[in-house]
This record gives sequence, C-alpha cells and structure tokens, in this order.
Amino acid sequence: MDRLHEHQIYTGTVESYSSEGLGIVRLDGAVVFVPGAVRGETVDLKITKVMKTAAAGEIVKLHNPSPDRATPECPYYGQCGGCDFQHLTYPEELRAKRQRVQDALTRLGGADIQVEKILGAKDPLHYRNKSQYPVGADGAIGFYRARSHQVVPVKRCLIQPEAADKTAAAVGEWMRRYKIPAYDETTGKGLVRHIYVRVNQKGESLCCVVLNGKQAPREPELAAYVCAAVPRTVGVLVNSNTKRGNVILGEKYRTLWGQDFLMDTLCGLTFKLSVPSFYQVNHDQAEVLYGRALAYAGLTGAETVLDLYCGIGTITLCLAKQAGRVIGAEIVPAAIRDAKENAARNHIENAEFFCGDAAEVAAKLEAEGLRPDVITVDPPRKGLAPEVIGSIAAMGPERVVYVSCDPATLGRDVKRFGELGYRAVRACAVDMFPGTRHVETVVLLSRGIYPQSIEIKVDVGDGEVTEQPTYKRIQKYVEETYGFKVHTAYIAEVKRMCGLEMHKAPNAVEQRKYQYHTCPDYKVKAIKAALAHFGMIKEEDLSERSLLCE
Repeated sequence: MDRLHEHQIYTGTVESYSSEGLGIVRLDGAVVFVPGAVRGETVDLKITKVMKTAAAGEIVKLHNPSPDRATPECPYYGQCGGCDFQHLTYPEELRAKRQRVQDALTRLGGADIQVEKILGAKDPLHYRNKSQYPVGADGAIGFYRARSHQVVPVKRCLIQPEAADKTAAAVGEWMRRYKIPAYDETTGKGLVRHIYVRVNQKGESLCCVVLNGKQAPREPELAAYVCAAVPRTVGVLVNSNTKRGNVILGEKYRTLWGQDFLMDTLCGLTFKLSVPSFYQVNHDQAEVLYGRALAYAGLTGAETVLDLYCGIGTITLCLAKQAGRVIGAEIVPAAIRDAKENAARNHIENAEFFCGDAAEVAAKLEAEGLRPDVITVDPPRKGLAPEVIGSIAAMGPERVVYVSCDPATLGRDVKRFGELGYRAVRACAVDMFPGTRHVETVVLLSRGIYPQSIEIKVDVGDGEVTEQPTYKRIQKYVEETYGFKVHTAYIAEVKRMCGLEMHKAPNAVEQRKYQYHTCPDYKVKAIKAALAHFGMIKEEDLSERSLLCE
C-alpha cells in the first residue's frame, strides 16, 4: 500500500468500528484501524504501521469529540487489552454491537432480517464470575496488553469481582514471600503460569493455580494465603500444564484444601461447576440470554429437543422444564458427568446426555432416526462444522435455535443453513460482555413453507372500517408470542376444529398445490390462543404458558 506512509499524519472521519473494537477511518480508499476512536469524530491520526491491505494509526488530535465519547473509569484502560469500549457511552456500545450482528447476518449470512433491540446489562461492572490472570515472567499479575503477551499488572479490575482480585493478589504475595518463580513462556522455565478464580452468586470462590509442573513448594501456605484474603473460598486447587502454547489449563488437578467444585444457581436450577466447566461468565445476562433462547424454541411441553454443545447442561435443563424429552451432547467427559449430576440434583428425569464430538453425535442420532422438533446449538467461537449443519438439516427439526459468541461465524453458518432450507426469522443480540467488543446472539432458524398470499376479510358497515382478526394478524400474533410461524392452512384447520365460520376466497382452487400434514398439537394450541386473544373463541379453557426461566 503506497498511498499511506508510516509516521505521517492524516486527517479523516471515523465511520464505524471493526470486529476488534477499533475505529475505522478511510483515507483515499485505504482502511486505517484506530484504537480509542468514536464514530463520527474527525481526527488527525499518525500511521503507525502499513500492511498490505490496511494500516494502523493512533489519534494525535481530536477535532470534534463525539457526545458518545466517555471518560474510561478504569485506570488501566489503553494499557490492558481486556476492554475495548470503555471510551464509549453505554448506549453507543450497545448500538455498535447490535450493528455488528446486523451486518454479519445481512452481509455474511444473506439474511433478510432486522435484529431486535439489543438486551443490555443492568450493571456493566463487576459482572464476570470467572477470572483468569496470566502471570508474567517478572511476576506481574494482571492481563495481557492488547495484541501481545506482555502482562500489565492490574490490582483492581472493574469487570471482575473483588473476591477474584483479592485471590490473585494473595497468590502474588505467596510467590514473593517464598520466592516461587513465575513461568517464562519464552524459555519454558519457571512455575506459576495462571491464576484461575470462579465466584458464585453467594460470593463463594474457587481458586486454581496453574503450574508448569506437578507441584509447588509451600502448597499448604498457598491455601492459607488465599483463604486468609478471601474467607469465603470453598476450595484451592493446583493444575498441571507443562505444554508450551496458549492453552491455559492442563488435564490434571489436585485439591490442596476444601472442595474441587463450586455450586451456583441459574434460571432457578442448581449447577455444579468444576474448574474446566463451560459456564456463561455473566450470570444475570446468561438468564436473559437463555430466556430469549427458550422463547425462540417455542416449546409447549411435548417436543423432543436436541441440545448440541450442551456443556454441563445449563441450556439443556432449562429446556427440559418445558419439553417432553431433551438430549444433550458434549465432547468433554467431565462436563457430561456434571450434566448428569445436575439433572439428578434438580430432579429432572426427561434429560439424557451423550459424550462425543457434535458432528459424530449428530450424524449417529440422525442415522438412528431421531427427528427432534427443535435443535439448539451453542458452539465455541469457531462456529459449526459443515457436517454438523448437514446432520441438523437431515434430522429436519422445525426450528433451530443458534446461540453464538461470534457474529462472523454465525453469519457464515446462517448462510449454510439457508442453503439447506432453514431461514433466519428472528435474531437478538445480548450484551454478555459490557466494556468489551464481544457480543452474544440468539438466532431462530425456521424450516417450512412461507405463504405468498393470505385470506383477508374486511367488513364494512355504517360507513366505518372495522379491523378484523385476519389470517395475517393471527400469524403475527403466534410468531410474536411463541416464536414460530403457522401456515394459513393450519389456521383454517383449527378454525374448522373450533366450529368457526369459514369464508370462501374468490380465487380458491379445488386442489392445493402443496400437501400439508395435520397441524401439530403445539401449533393447534398456539392458534387457539390467538383465536382467544382476538375474541373468536372463549379463553376459559386456555392457560398462559411462560417461555422464560421459572
């Protein structure tokens, strides 16, 4: 790129944000990524690096500060790479995240859909229930500088709970007191690599120190330091990880004191959490996320649901409260053991779990003839493998609920689902990670025939037009209330079932172009609820069913 030169100063306007949370400025068609920039601002920027297709820059002068610019509360902001958006007001952060999801679904996924209002956090601070502190070769404890492995010492993090920060500080004191060496990733020598802390809703915490070896000197003192600093500690463990690389946890654990797990309550259910268990890091927003996923699932109590990437069974067991049968699949054996224990602990008997790769489990269940009504997926950041999507489509569920932590891979997978007959019909972003660029999304993908025309009846009397409960309004009510679509043929079937008057359409044909199966029971109930809502049948035999965590 010969249009821009390093160390030169240019003037431009910030257009939007990148997936990394950087401001985007275009100079003569070239894209420049600028940290700490706010959309709409005009800036003088210095080019710090020129790459093949883009450049990096830094602000040297701000001409017109945006009203969406905020003063970061964190003293480490700009040094620590943990948070990307503390220079934005929270409404602007939410707008940027929703737009990122919208762009991914539209541009990458080809979806004709408007993302619903993003669900922001009530409290954007101290929300993380899992903290992982890298330890630098010099003994610094904190978080990595952006796009590096240099550890920035952090004493108090505004998105971590105080108990986690105190635990990390206690481990640091133990290291200094007994001259315990920190791990040096460049040489592979040293001992303490990471400090891992979980904190539950009660304020209890579980500490795990990751070692480059099997044990450390003065381990009883380590437990004593941690428990003295954080009296509500329930367990202190060490984990052995002697492999070079970025993976934090090894496979072997030892308990130095107390227990090797933490209990927590989510959506009215109690869960056992081991150190490696996957568990959403923001408890309150996890309940919001799962509530929206359950609403999209549209369960009535009779469905069979398959939950891929089930982890310790959080979504699975929430689904089980509203489905006839749920099946969870997960590749981590310890997670499956915890999931089974969690089901028993919560007296849930309609859930079963399989351990295995999602692609293999999905293919096996499809080959065995499983035909679930709903499939839910909550994959890692890399999204779904093509063979997983193929197996899901082959099982033919009416609805797929996709929970994603990466808009780009979500968009890619939505496009793949579309090629197999599944269309994105609803989407909602949930701010699980305030202050950072990350965002969680729930998408409802639906299979079926979408009507090109509907019967509409308007009665005109006494010179006034009276709005009637048309098929379109009934369809809209069902979709907005239960999260799935119903065909006009099903509405007609239920109206006949209820003895309601039917009107002959002027262009009706004697034989349908498509053959429709009998309306499923759960759709019968939904359509009857709509008919009752519009006063076409009595409500006395209907009952409202909650679709959220109870």
